[in-house]
Order: sequence, then structure tokens, then C-alpha cells
Amino acid sequence: MKTTKQSTFSATLRTTILLASLGGLLVVIGALVGGAQGAGLFLIIALVINAGSYFFSDKLALASARAKPIEESEAPRLYQIMRELTTRAGLPMPRLYMIPSDQPNAFATGRNPKHSAVAVTRGITKLLSEDELRGVLGHELTHVRNRDILIQSVASAIGTAITYVAYMLLWFGDDDNSPLGLVAALGMVILAPIAASIIQLAISRQREYAADAGGAELCGNPESLASALLRLESGAESIPMQVNQAAEPLYIVRPFKGKGIAGLFSTHPPIEERVRRLRQMRPSL
Repeated sequence: MKTTKQSTFSATLRTTILLASLGGLLVVIGALVGGAQGAGLFLIIALVINAGSYFFSDKLALASARAKPIEESEAPRLYQIMRELTTRAGLPMPRLYMIPSDQPNAFATGRNPKHSAVAVTRGITKLLSEDELRGVLGHELTHVRNRDILIQSVASAIGTAITYVAYMLLWFGDDDNSPLGLVAALGMVILAPIAASIIQLAISRQREYAADAGGAELCGNPESLASALLRLESGAESIPMQVNQAAEPLYIVRPFKGKGIAGLFSTHPPIEERVRRLRQMRPSL
């Protein structure tokens, strides 16, 4: 396992690359639509988005999920499990939030362990057993320990921003009555979200496998997390939840089922493979 310093450096490096890549994409979009002036304008926009994504990505993620802070008196079991796991992991206690959705799901966010938060849906607290819930929270705390949450939160925030900027270009593409400008704008509406998804996809899948393994070690029973993942996927398929697609990488299982081409851009590895890897761990724990 990587040391804390190695994990911090690796996460910082990946975050820098991510911010630069998605910021550069905005500048390219601006240049295609508005030439040098457009590139300059979008460079400023990129800098603002990058700064906001780094410092406020947790607030944006929690707000988009409509998550509300919960007190210990409201969820004593949740607090008890989290205290046990954070003590075992040597991590500070994260802020806990509840998402008002019946779909069973959860995510962690924040730029470092001292500024972390874990959000769970109302549905997950009703569906899972205590052991299964411990496995899920262990998975999320592993994301915190590995500094994954900074990268995923920033990717989510910038991906969301790029999607909205791409759609805004429809209003600017035809300002000079040039068909070329409109074509460029339409192209960016299609390409920008795909580009953001590809970058998110590249950083997400292996991190989920690592978080599964770490979560199994923290809770002490890989089968608890394996069972939870199977139940969460079934719940996510049968109970819809309103989630911005750019925020998808944050959740432990996909909040919605991808179909056709959309499935190819999944930020999560197949549940069957995650469960298989967890159950292979059983003899060693």
C-alpha cells in the first residue's frame, strides 16, 4: 500500500493533470467558436472553474445531491460504524450527510481527509444490514484515505461545468451569422461532454477496485461489501434517482443504468467483476 505522502503526491499530480486537461479543453472550445478573443475569454472561465472546483467541489457535490447534514441523534448506528472505521483507518471523522432518495447509494467528497464528507441515501440505510453498511462506509473511507475524493470531486465539478458551457455555446455559435460558427458550437455540444466523460473514465475504474479492496480490509469481511454491491446495483436499477451524469463517478454504484453507447463510458467497473475480486480475498482475511 502506498504511504500517505506517496498517495498525496499522486493525487495532487493527477488532479493537476485533470485541471489542466479540462481547462485546456475549454480554451480550445473558445478558440474554435470565437478565435483569439474566445480563447482568452474561456481561459478566464477555465481558471475560475478550476479554482472553484478545487475549493468548493464538496459543496457542489453535496448541493447537487440535495444532501443535508445529519446529527448523531438522527443516525446513531451510522455514526457508531463510522467512528469504528475511522479509528481503524487512522482518519479524522468526516461530516455525514443524508440524501433524500430511496435509491440505495453513497459517495465521499472533499479535497482532503480533514475536509471530507460522506453522504448516504435514505434508501441505503433501510436496505443494507449493519455488516453490509460497514463495507460500504469502508469503501468510501478508503477513497478518503487514498485521496481519490479530490480527483473525483474535481472531475465531477469540471465535467458538470463543461457540459453546461457546451450547451451555452448554442447561443453564441451564430452571433456573426456564420454557418461555421454554428457548426462549431453544435460540435462542441456533442464533443465536450464526451471528452469530459473519457477523462473521468480513465481515472475511475481502477480506483473503484482499490477502494473495494481497502473497504473489505477495513470492515474485516469482503463478503459484506460483495453482498452490499449486489443489493445496491439491484436497487439502483429499480429505483430512479436524479443525478447529473458528471457526478456519476462519485457514487459507489452507478445511479442509473447506461444503455448502448452510454454503457461504454461507464466510470464504474462491472459489479460482477468487483464481486469476483472481493470474494477472491476471502481466504486471505
